[in-house]
Amino acid sequence: MPEYLQKRFGGQRIRVYLAVLALLLSIFTKVSADLFAGAIFLKLALGWSLYGAIILLLAIAALFAILGGLTAVIWTDFIQTIIMLVGAFYLMIKSFLWVGGYQGVLDQYPTAYPNTTVYHMAHPELNYSYTACGKPPENAFHLVRSPEDPDLPWPGVFFGLTVSAVWYWCSDQVIVQRALAAKNLSHAKAGCILAGYLKFLPMWLMVVPGMIARIMFKDTVGCADPDVCFNECGSASGCSNIAYPKLVLKLMPSGARGLMIAVMMSALMSSLTSIFNSSSTLFTMDIWRRFRRDCSEAELMIVGRVFVLFMVGVGIAWIPIVQSFSELFHYIQSVTSFLAPPICAVYVLAVLWARINEKGAFWGLMVGLAIGLSRFITESCYPKVPCGDADSTPSIIKSVHYLHFGILLFGIVCIVTIVISVLTEPIDKKHLVRLLFWNRNSADERVDMFDMQSSKARRRAGGGGIDNPAMRYDGSTCQIESTNGTSIETERDLSDAPCWKRAGFWVCGIEKTPTMELTEDEQRALDTKNTSLVEVTTWKRANNINAVILITLAVFVWGFFA
Repeated sequence: MPEYLQKRFGGQRIRVYLAVLALLLSIFTKVSADLFAGAIFLKLALGWSLYGAIILLLAIAALFAILGGLTAVIWTDFIQTIIMLVGAFYLMIKSFLWVGGYQGVLDQYPTAYPNTTVYHMAHPELNYSYTACGKPPENAFHLVRSPEDPDLPWPGVFFGLTVSAVWYWCSDQVIVQRALAAKNLSHAKAGCILAGYLKFLPMWLMVVPGMIARIMFKDTVGCADPDVCFNECGSASGCSNIAYPKLVLKLMPSGARGLMIAVMMSALMSSLTSIFNSSSTLFTMDIWRRFRRDCSEAELMIVGRVFVLFMVGVGIAWIPIVQSFSELFHYIQSVTSFLAPPICAVYVLAVLWARINEKGAFWGLMVGLAIGLSRFITESCYPKVPCGDADSTPSIIKSVHYLHFGILLFGIVCIVTIVISVLTEPIDKKHLVRLLFWNRNSADERVDMFDMQSSKARRRAGGGGIDNPAMRYDGSTCQIESTNGTSIETERDLSDAPCWKRAGFWVCGIEKTPTMELTEDEQRALDTKNTSLVEVTTWKRANNINAVILITLAVFVWGFFA
């Protein structure tokens, strides 16, 4: 994604900005949240301390990511998805049998409020408010709710979540890296469609079983008394986060319980290793190489591994903030709504409109970052209070739902980007070939702005220095060539290196493989094949049919549960 925006707009600052922001989002919405979720499960299942469980999880996930790389991450994702689906289906069936089927959920959930309330506490005149805190919402079985709903207002769900979804599914490095790893365009489309089908399952595998957990554990999962909640889960604002682990430990027999613990841990490892792998790629390719332009591939591999350790440290430090939220889902979505809409706005405009230029995109991103960070920092400074207590959060924060804020931020960034772009010089069309949706199939030759800027920089430097060198690395020799073809770097022979050094290179993914020399014509043919959008008619038609079926099913589900 940073590379695309650099080709689309030229320059370096947007690419670096995007890489930094993507890393921030990874740390605050992925690493810390995933670690907290996994630690909750281990704490309940095995009685470990929260941070002891986190350290163990980190050690396993980081070791796997460092030793395995992208190939290992993709293969384990595939295997763990199957394990997770089997275990989750088993738990869903057990849950429905316990409650008496879906009709049992409809009958029992509305009265699943705790016996322990704050009825007897300091302000008896607020009895109704306190009692309401422990009652399930009346619109619990509806997907389309009032615009004033505190959890899921319909404008925020339809438009605010769309902004967040376009950012995540179309431009987040974790997803982009998987799509680009596909064999061809048809495989990439088929993978996205399969993921779309799987996205129907969480409602039945997680949401409804979570509601059954509320029925089963009224006084813990549904607690209303801050003291009771804190004793149960360490958060005075509620214990929704422990619903699924409690359900597993209650309904599963010993063997199946072990399977579900493995399933939860595999889900966590899958997510963490994906984040570590993609984030280390962003840091090394888009940030580190800005400072170390002539670094070897070996150095990039080592720096990427070290950066994983840094991410882990920051993620752990942020966990107390995550713990203050009663529902992890709302925390993740709120942070995304504060930071992701500027990227979504610039990405959509860049793909659809040739008139958008670098100045407009950059200042749109800057304005969006300033507004989003202001909301993020302000909200983080005010801890979540238990239901019924006085909330000192400024009214401008409380009155604007985070999903509505995402819509506003998206609109502001679009306006700023469009206005500045229209008032400044446009980008020449020769630089935009195959960078817009409308000309993606063009056969014209593109002149990259980045290449022109690099040439100007070299001329200003008097021809000295190396800009954007081509690198070849075969495990024993690191050879970097300048643009005129002269060798400028160095050989590293590992065959005579000490055992500890060879082991270190192996851990960092640096292995000895034969060098493959390609002629200019062979390289051009390979690049053409790798970037081809040509599809076999049969598979193209199959993907299109499944896409229509997928959309139809989605519309039906939304309509049925509206």
